[in-house]
Amino acid sequence: MTTRRSLLAGAAGAGALTALAACGGGDDTTTSQPLTASSSAGPLTGSLTIWSRSGDLFKVFDAAIKKFTAANPGVTVDHQAVDIDAKLANTLISGAGVPDGSFWDDAKIAGQAEHLYDLTALIAPYRDRIAPQKLSVNTVGGKVYGVPWDLNPGLLYYREDLLQDASIDPAGLATYDDLLAASRKLRERNAKAKPIHLDADPFLGQLWLEMLANQQGTSLSDDQGKLRLDSEEYRRIFTWIKSAVDDKLVTHTPYLKPADIAALEDGTQAFVPWAIWFDFAPQTLLSRTKGKWRAAPLPAWTPGGARSGAMGGSSFVIPAKAKNPELAWRLYEFLTVQDEGIKAVYGPSDTYPGGLNTSVPAFLPALDAAKPLFQPLEALGGQDLWKVAVDASKTIPAAAPIPAWWAKSVDYLGNNLQRLIQGQLSVDDVIAESTKQIQRNLVDRA
Repeated sequence: MTTRRSLLAGAAGAGALTALAACGGGDDTTTSQPLTASSSAGPLTGSLTIWSRSGDLFKVFDAAIKKFTAANPGVTVDHQAVDIDAKLANTLISGAGVPDGSFWDDAKIAGQAEHLYDLTALIAPYRDRIAPQKLSVNTVGGKVYGVPWDLNPGLLYYREDLLQDASIDPAGLATYDDLLAASRKLRERNAKAKPIHLDADPFLGQLWLEMLANQQGTSLSDDQGKLRLDSEEYRRIFTWIKSAVDDKLVTHTPYLKPADIAALEDGTQAFVPWAIWFDFAPQTLLSRTKGKWRAAPLPAWTPGGARSGAMGGSSFVIPAKAKNPELAWRLYEFLTVQDEGIKAVYGPSDTYPGGLNTSVPAFLPALDAAKPLFQPLEALGGQDLWKVAVDASKTIPAAAPIPAWWAKSVDYLGNNLQRLIQGQLSVDDVIAESTKQIQRNLVDRA
């Protein structure tokens, strides 16, 4: 279960490849062409090579692909487990040995758009039924280059037992100021408590920061690529972080590394504002506190504001040099917008007997609180996480396309965020230095 999400920590290392591709690196440049569906009504035939990451999701997709081929016996799929971060960008740039389709992080798609099929016409019939945030991050220059798959709503995970002991009602955590007040109350009960998790990894820290920005309807750059870090929304986030740090309410550890797990288990940490996929921690890693964790909507930044934002996410891409791109589209259409395929991915399986619960579909008709795709989680005390996640997902604001240089900006913004948490930079310093560095080293060179 940890395989899927632990890979995020290595994504920063792929930033150089993303930046290289965005600057036109490589000797074999491809101009993206639109992909349209054939008018043929006959049975599907042909062979495909599909790349997925190894681990839990490979197993889930493999079982779902078998259902696709069972319904289409003329189709053969060579489903390969691949180190996507290490291999896909180079393969797209070189044009040699490309798959017909591949799983990929949303943050990487913009950097390789010129090497991918333009899927705008194929997505068009479904546009109004895809989560706006998910559609926007797959769009570059008004064209769609990824098939939206999952939605990763931000949630507030909390230790129910600790809150009960301190007479804190989780329903009262309506704003981020309420979260600070509750954290101070927890510290009154336990002088060693540092209730709020802030991540010590620059990449994950920046991904988390963008969740908080998305919650306010903004992001690092607008749809024209103009930086908007120097804004009321980001200043509000950085000021809140500084307040939490100054009041010593923060556990600053790398996500689910030994020190983090220890703090989660011993009661030092009580709040983890994170993507839905934190739920695998109480399911698999937190043996002593399994069953004591719960999930709630994120607090709002302003009264009545959005109670969630997206943190990360993945889609499917079809390389411009794929041998059988139309068939790849038919597979991904099955997995992402057709009821049978969505159930095959998110419903009970050998890998997830209770259903895949580390994300929810990006296809809005599937987000029905009354028709859960995964079961309540014993590790969350039997809580119906499906309903919490679905309700949160419906509040996520739309977003601007992710710029091609985003992953590389971690060298600046991600690192400066860490320096803010460590007390080495002020709020103004983080904004000014990060804006200057990203503009000069990334935006102006794109």
